[in-house]
Amino acid sequence: MLLIVSSVCIGFFSTAQKLIPPPLLQPDWSRDYQPFRICGNLYYVGTYDLACYLITTPQGHILINTGLAGSARMIRSHIEALGFRFSDIKILLATHAHFDHVGAMAEIKKITGAKMMINENDAPVLADGGNSDYVFGGKGGTFPPVKADRLLHGNDTIKLGGMQITALHHPGHTKGACSFLFNVKDDHHSYRVLIANMPSILDGVKPGMAAYPDVAKDYAYTLDAMKNLQFDIWLASHASQFRLHQKRKSGDGYHPEVFIDRQGYDAALGDLQKGYQEKLTNK
Repeated sequence: MLLIVSSVCIGFFSTAQKLIPPPLLQPDWSRDYQPFRICGNLYYVGTYDLACYLITTPQGHILINTGLAGSARMIRSHIEALGFRFSDIKILLATHAHFDHVGAMAEIKKITGAKMMINENDAPVLADGGNSDYVFGGKGGTFPPVKADRLLHGNDTIKLGGMQITALHHPGHTKGACSFLFNVKDDHHSYRVLIANMPSILDGVKPGMAAYPDVAKDYAYTLDAMKNLQFDIWLASHASQFRLHQKRKSGDGYHPEVFIDRQGYDAALGDLQKGYQEKLTNK
């Protein structure tokens, strides 16, 4: 088993290293993790830390985030292990256009023919493989480029098979970063779910920087907007951000209630607010 896992990781890194600087990679980003049902028709199909989500419907499925380049095979195996067809993915979404969340979008789009939808402000970065990103840009392609089929704007709705997902524009981490808000239900309960793009601040980000003059203003807007969101369950772009591995152990059964954690969400936003005060204000 160790040999198999090691081989998978080597495959991940050999693919990804052609596209991104190796120092940026973290082992948990390519480490396999057992897929599971979160709540209702929402499933976790990502790696140990790079969260990818499958929303299933009778008319096809929605995939949110893909992890690193080279992760398509792992995501496919996760989806099929859950009993769904990879080819039934109809819509691709992303919380933001960074290499660790859209690296496999091009490959999955090619295989499935799914429609890529992303906020209009991240679409140019997605289309040029990250070259125009305000932090990582100018260092060569960081992921295979993807042209969007639909440009999303703040509060736009994505519809498929009875699902309605609201795209909330939460800029800062990238210019087009988005969170997603929607309802799912099982046999007993209905849940309001937030997949939050937590506004962490990357190294090198400064107020008024030439590549993103409004970065401080956008972070302030996002932090304020996120404090007022109402939901039952919250998730995020990284498993570590919503403490997946403290809330759920591999092999656990179906327990949506472990992700009902308003206190944890508020505490995480509080920490990010402190980071904003330290890095992007003159206080």
